[in-house]
Amino acid sequence: MFNVPQALKRLVIGKAMRSEELGETLLPKRLALPIFASDPLSSVAYATQEILLVLTVGGTAFLYLTPWVAAGVVLLMAVVVMSYRQVVHAYPSGGGSYEVVSKNLGDNAGLVVAASLLVDYVMTVAVSVASGVDNIISAMPSLADYRVELAVAFVVLLAAMNLRGVRESGKAFAAPTYLFIGGILLMVVTGFVKVLSGHTPVASSAGMGIIPVDGKDTLAGLGLLMLGLRAFASGCTALTGVEAISNGVPAFRAPKSKNAASTMSVMGITAVVMFVGITALSLITKVHYVDDACQLTGVPGDCKTFAQPTVIAQLAASIFGGDQSILFYLIQAVTALVLILAANTAFNGFPLLASILAQHRYLPRQMHTRGDRLAFSNGIIALAVVAGGLLVLYKADVTSLIHLYILGVFTSFTLSQIGMVKHWNRTLATEADSAVRAAAQRSRVINGFGAVVTALVLVIVLITKFTQGAWLAVVAAVVLWVMMRGIRRHYDTVAEELAVDDPHAESVRPSRVHGIVLVSKLHKPTLRALGYAQAFRPDSLEAVTVSVEKDATRELESQWDEYDLQVPLKVLDSPYREITKPVVGYVRTIRRTSPRDAIAVFIPEYVVGHWWEHLLHNQSALWLKSRLLFTPGVMVISVPWQLSSAGRADHPSRRAPGSVRRGEPAVRSEHEKIPAPENA
Repeated sequence: MFNVPQALKRLVIGKAMRSEELGETLLPKRLALPIFASDPLSSVAYATQEILLVLTVGGTAFLYLTPWVAAGVVLLMAVVVMSYRQVVHAYPSGGGSYEVVSKNLGDNAGLVVAASLLVDYVMTVAVSVASGVDNIISAMPSLADYRVELAVAFVVLLAAMNLRGVRESGKAFAAPTYLFIGGILLMVVTGFVKVLSGHTPVASSAGMGIIPVDGKDTLAGLGLLMLGLRAFASGCTALTGVEAISNGVPAFRAPKSKNAASTMSVMGITAVVMFVGITALSLITKVHYVDDACQLTGVPGDCKTFAQPTVIAQLAASIFGGDQSILFYLIQAVTALVLILAANTAFNGFPLLASILAQHRYLPRQMHTRGDRLAFSNGIIALAVVAGGLLVLYKADVTSLIHLYILGVFTSFTLSQIGMVKHWNRTLATEADSAVRAAAQRSRVINGFGAVVTALVLVIVLITKFTQGAWLAVVAAVVLWVMMRGIRRHYDTVAEELAVDDPHAESVRPSRVHGIVLVSKLHKPTLRALGYAQAFRPDSLEAVTVSVEKDATRELESQWDEYDLQVPLKVLDSPYREITKPVVGYVRTIRRTSPRDAIAVFIPEYVVGHWWEHLLHNQSALWLKSRLLFTPGVMVISVPWQLSSAGRADHPSRRAPGSVRRGEPAVRSEHEKIPAPENA
């Protein structure tokens, strides 16, 4: 019988892969770059914009700070990339910052990093997709009313692509990433050629004045310093996703560490070149970008409805000739596409980290399970759901979402660099080889400098962004940390409780086994359950029914005597028409009478084949099972009877008694007391 859900699943994610095919999913460097580095590469599209957004609160007076802020971001990028190259070589197993911190600073510190990164991965998806939609709207303003719908649709599309597997998503996303790099570099080179030839491009907003926010144009001293630091903190969004390569080392082809380190270097150099080019051209072309369009003077029409083109859109228009140029639309298209695909970095990093945490028992074990295409499907779906919810909640607004961003990533940067310093200290304490010691000392200097710089940035980000919404990210990370500690505590408690202390004492047989077959009517499922129960040869066996309707109970007793089934039938009264309570009470009474006995409860059930058939039956059996399972010394045994609708090609008569196929429809109990009789 044709299975529609399975057909749709195969259409979306493709044919299932065998576990031994995992090696075929390993990535060459050309695919690893767009998969793991699309976030830091694409963030240059809005990092400059975020710097300008902060500095223009004072009008144009403080735009002279832009080169200094950008230089700070570039220096920080170089330090972080060099530091993470050390992580890749020292810890190639793929734990990244989490593994470094856990092994060197302890489990609690490691969980701080893990919680921070998980929150930051969610924000990466939300911010990247929202920014991509912004660029689409810059080219097609008519889509502004569908901002949220577009953002959520892109998240669903990204999740579907990643469910197809890492390698497949890499192939799909490689071309847009490389087109974006090529397009931005072409724009930067063309812009500088025009400047050098005396035809300096002019941005569309260059002629618009900027009205300073009240009192902000006269900032000096500490106020000016805080403004510069806030702009620097906003510009540090260019560093988001840098750590993803260190988390994804196992996904690289051999030699894994070398290939991962090389990819990280290429990513760092490319991102710096693009960021510097965009920032320089923004100043040269006099791009003006503000938080509120009503800050601008000379805006065409109503400032409240005026949609500011993004910095990239203004540069592309001034350099390539506006909306009359194919290259303008190409830049907008690839920028929007790569910003949306930048979320793919999180769709690879989040499931990998969640899988490691699940393996260490800090997240549900389902997060460590690979799906049909050998991707960590549960992590992908969880990320898509949470990020989609944020986009709806914040109406896919980049400015609102950006304040929740980058706090987590600098927490992981700082702690991982401190952890690496401790790692090199331990190496130097035990290593005698002079060459190895010299390399370790160089690495310690790099990581030590990285720790100081990233800690300083973390403080700056915390101070400048906390009241603007970053406190929500802090709260989310704290809640996640507490939750992960609770999950680990639960798993540890379960493991301790299940551990075998005395194999002989704990495998002792019960004194007797008392069998109970639950009966509602006398039909084929009931007779099969009786036969199975007798095959188990319990020390005693009885059938039990609950009397809800007197006439039906008398008819059942009459049939029981007529068929001479050789199994006594016990009737439990139920004046309030309950089924579960009388059965559970009777079973517990037997347990109290004979605590060393075991009780086996057999429940005859049948299997329905269609979803709508489930609606025709109540759920009393599920509740009854759940109550019985909480009773010590009681075993619940389901005896299925497959109806013909459960599979025409696999009729019950052609199967071994009681067998159930993989993926078979849900089971419904025949122990369902309903007024009208049912036909088997």
